[in-house]
Amino acid sequence: MPLFRYQAIAASGEMVSGEMEGMTQEIVIDALHRLGHVPLRADPAGGRLSWGTALRLPLTRPKRLNLALLTQQLGILLQAGLPLDRALEIALRILTGEAERTALRNILDRVRGGSSLADAMADQPALFPAFYVGMVRAGETGGSLDATLRHLSEYLEQVRSAREQVKSALVYPVLVLATGMASITVLFGFVIPSFRPLLEESGKAPPASAQIVLAISDIVRDGWWIMLLAVIAVVVIVRRQLRVPAFRRYRDQRLLALPVAGDLVVKTEMGRFCRTLGTLLKNGVAPLTALSITHGALTNLALRGALDGVVDRVKEGKGLAEPLAQAKAVPPLVVDLVRVGEETARLDDMLLKIAEIYDEETRRATGRLLAMLVPAVTIGLGIIVALVVGSILTAILSVYDLAM
Repeated sequence: MPLFRYQAIAASGEMVSGEMEGMTQEIVIDALHRLGHVPLRADPAGGRLSWGTALRLPLTRPKRLNLALLTQQLGILLQAGLPLDRALEIALRILTGEAERTALRNILDRVRGGSSLADAMADQPALFPAFYVGMVRAGETGGSLDATLRHLSEYLEQVRSAREQVKSALVYPVLVLATGMASITVLFGFVIPSFRPLLEESGKAPPASAQIVLAISDIVRDGWWIMLLAVIAVVVIVRRQLRVPAFRRYRDQRLLALPVAGDLVVKTEMGRFCRTLGTLLKNGVAPLTALSITHGALTNLALRGALDGVVDRVKEGKGLAEPLAQAKAVPPLVVDLVRVGEETARLDDMLLKIAEIYDEETRRATGRLLAMLVPAVTIGLGIIVALVVGSILTAILSVYDLAM
């Protein structure tokens, strides 16, 4: 019988994982529900990363579902009074992406078969995050699915807007870097080799700097395929290693230690943590379950590890502010505002306010970093070109005794 590796949240709010036998993924998920768990994922166990999978670039991956658009449409249709299956059917006609239509068609079939919307979405963890499924489940339980979907739509739109702003800001630096790298490649591959006959005819050995430049030129011109294979090998190795939690945790720890990038990562993760937790609490998800889902939604494993003990200490009745204060990675501002939210019994609103503060700080820090990136790339490429040209000119002057 096939073996599935699962991850779920127990009724106590604790994250549980393990392996379970079942003929299909649906059977395993149903079994987890009978145990009182909230399933997050159930994947076939024993799968290995093949070379074909490791070499697959992001452009070849299946297109990710546009959750913001789908959520908005479902919320509007349900608010208009349509039953869930009818709303899903209409949304299926509106969507144009093949990945979106396939996912929604599977969900519609499950719903018509008697499944809840949350259970149908939980069957596709690659498309529907755990916090999304948790909010939908809370909305169905509380009879406010349309309002929950509206809140989800607003949240996803804010996340998408922030991501698009960063992408737009990166366009110019990437173009500058690509143009500069192309110029350096042309310089080493075609321009520098044209000076070799001139230097060899003189009969004198060029300076060491010129010899280094000529050697690099030979590598670029004659060994470009070796460099290409080396880049591909590095990409494959890194992609394989990123599947190892220990390697990812080490990488994330080093990232947090960087002067500027580390602070930016902390602000980004704290904004995501507070917004997700606040949104879950506002839509009726149990605090322990919401905290477990939010903890699992953090992408930085080092920061996630620093918050590992928060759920356990919250179970002991210590609130949220005190456990967060004991996690050294959490900024003091978050702890103070969470404590205020607990004292005023408005923790969900305060968490969303903290998220707004950190989202704004993240946008400002990202803007400053990107504003510095273009001059840094331009200066760096200019220095490389100047060193190369200077080395060749020095060699020409020295071998022909024209320095005087």
